[in-house]
Formats: sequence, structure tokens, C-alpha cells
Amino acid sequence: MAISGASSATLVQNLIIGAGPAGLAVAGRLRQLGIPFEIIEKSDHVADAWRRHYDRLCLHTVKELSHLPGFPFPENYPRYVPRSKLVDYYEAYAKKYQIHPLTGQEVVHLRRKQGIWLVRTTKQDFRAANVVIATGANRVPVVPQWPGQEAYRGQLLHSSAYKNPAPWSDQKVLVVGMGNSGAEIALDLCENGVDVHLSVRGPVNIVPRDFLGNPTQKTALKLAKLPYWLGDRIGILLRSITIGDLSRFGIATPAMPPSKQLRLSGKTPVIDIGTVAKIKSGKIKVQPAVRSFTPEGVVFENGSSLPFDAVILATGYRSRLGDFIEYTQGLLDDYDLPRYTIGEGEFQGLFFVGFDNYTTGGVLGVINRDSAIIANAIATSGANWPEDEELPE
Repeated sequence: MAISGASSATLVQNLIIGAGPAGLAVAGRLRQLGIPFEIIEKSDHVADAWRRHYDRLCLHTVKELSHLPGFPFPENYPRYVPRSKLVDYYEAYAKKYQIHPLTGQEVVHLRRKQGIWLVRTTKQDFRAANVVIATGANRVPVVPQWPGQEAYRGQLLHSSAYKNPAPWSDQKVLVVGMGNSGAEIALDLCENGVDVHLSVRGPVNIVPRDFLGNPTQKTALKLAKLPYWLGDRIGILLRSITIGDLSRFGIATPAMPPSKQLRLSGKTPVIDIGTVAKIKSGKIKVQPAVRSFTPEGVVFENGSSLPFDAVILATGYRSRLGDFIEYTQGLLDDYDLPRYTIGEGEFQGLFFVGFDNYTTGGVLGVINRDSAIIANAIATSGANWPEDEELPE
């Protein structure tokens, strides 16, 4: 809800940046509390990133632990919700809580002055007492550069541009990176007759999505309640039983348990839904890290080279909050993620949701939790506009 003012900027008490699941969760909670807000989105839709993901994508977390606050998934949805149904769900959530983002508004600058947050978008300026940043840890694709890359004559694309295997039928494709996207894209290509190679740079923690009919997510949440040393040991044992030693296939197993890796680096283990079986059968060929490109293909770190019709870079994303937040000293950790959910000191009035990659159970569950923390903090903050002084420009 906008507030009238002399400035040319739009004045709001609470501004949410981003209308993906994180922004929707906070908006839904504020609506339930009767707290006014405005929400802005750089695209033309809610949940834009989910609209653009590859076709076969499903949640790796179970639906009962992945819904937004106050609105469980429909009973007829499968346990692991597919991308298309997830988009429908987010649209229904926005409709239920009357969330109407101002679209086409990408934030280009954000700073604090005299206790007020000044926000500039590609369309207009805002002045806000509280700003919730929900732009996501995966806002900007990471595209590495290798020697010879510009001379490569095949197709080179980031995994964010991948939709389905159709363009590469009967071709030879290299997927670079074995995170969750890389592993699933390689599987998607393989299952559709594409000659797939997977470049793996270092050791990879892999866990099955389900074990003996039980979701690994729920097992991990139970293990997280144990002392770290015990939960980690059980995690290593389960990894050994379910995945085993993949070194003979070109994939080393880290000494670090999956749960410890998540706690320390925010790096989610690969949730396997069939890629490992394809690797063991030889249908997905594992290659070392990329050293350089040739006009026809790729040279690997072991000196071998192969031609490829296409190279898909599953090389991850960054939040890149420093692109638009003017001052970030002390705000971000070594992995480019906010240290806070609720800003402190010079970041007071700034809130972050959807960036906690360190907690067991999946980001959607964390969004549900953190949106409650943020909504409660806003409700009790008492942040108001200065009554006796001119608002900062």
C-alpha cells in the first residue's frame, strides 16, 4: 500500500523485492496479519524462475514440507510436485492472498539514508521503512571462461537456458558440472537417446531421493536432531549403502559427510533420481574437469579431448546482491549469501528470505520458517515514517 508524500518516489511501509516463492510467502503472511505491503517483480509473472526451468523438473522435497504458509498443496498433487503444477500452485497462492506484484521492475540500487531504505527500479523509485529481499540465491547464472571458448563452433549454453532434449537428438553433448541440475539434465538427455558425457571437477556427495520407500529429506531431518558427530556417521553409512564407491566410474566420494557439507558450505548433496544407475551402466560417460575448448570440442584436465555438438554449463548461480545493494560490508558470507535473516545495525529494516542454503530439509521449508520470523519482526518493529522531518531523497 503506497503512502502519499511530497517526494516523487512511491512511499511504502513494507516493500518486498521478488515474487518467487520466498516473496510470496512473506506477502501471504503479511496479508494474513493485515499488514500493508507492496511487492515488485522484475519479470511479468509470479514464480518466473519456475516457469523457465527445464520441463522435467520436479521438487526433490516432499509436498507436505514444501508448501507456502497457510496453503497446503492439493491432495491430488504427487509427492514430488512437477514444475508445471508448482507454477499453477504459486498462481493460486497469489490469487488466494490477493498478491498483485508490480511487474517489470528490476531493482538497480538500494541504500539506506536517515533510517529509510531508498530503492530504485527500472521503472520508479520507492522509499520504504522495511525492505524484504527475496531475489534468491540463484539470481545470476555463473558462466566460467576457458581458453579457446570463443573459437568453439558448437552450441554453448548455461543450464538455465536448457528446456528439454529435443534440440540434441542423435548428437553428442557434454554437461559440465554435477550438481543437482547437471545430474538431472544429463539423465534427461540420456533417457532420450542423446550421447551424454558429464564433466565432474571434484568429489561429489550423492544421496538417493528415496531409500526403502522413505524420502531421504525426512531421514535427514531426523538425523539433524542428533549430535552432529552421530548424525554425520549415520549419513556416511547410508551414503555407502545406497550409492557406494563410484571412483571406478570417475567420481570420487568426499570425506565430508553430506550433512556437514550442507552445514558448512550451503552446498546441497546431489539428490539422485537415476543418474548414478546410468553412470554405472556406461550410458552416461564421466569425464574430468574441462581444461580448454577447441573449435570442435573440449580438452579435459587429463589431456584427453573429445568433439561435442553442444556443451551445457551446469555451473551454478550466485545471488549477486552487491549488484544493487550499495553497501554490503559485513552483510555477505564467503558464498555470497546474507549472514542475516533480519538485518542488524546499519542493515536494520532489511530482511532476507530464500537465501539459507545451510539448513537441512530444503529451501522451501526454510522459506516457510523464515517468512514467519520476518512477518513477526515487521509486525512488532513499530517502524514508522518520520513525522517531523523531511523524508530523504
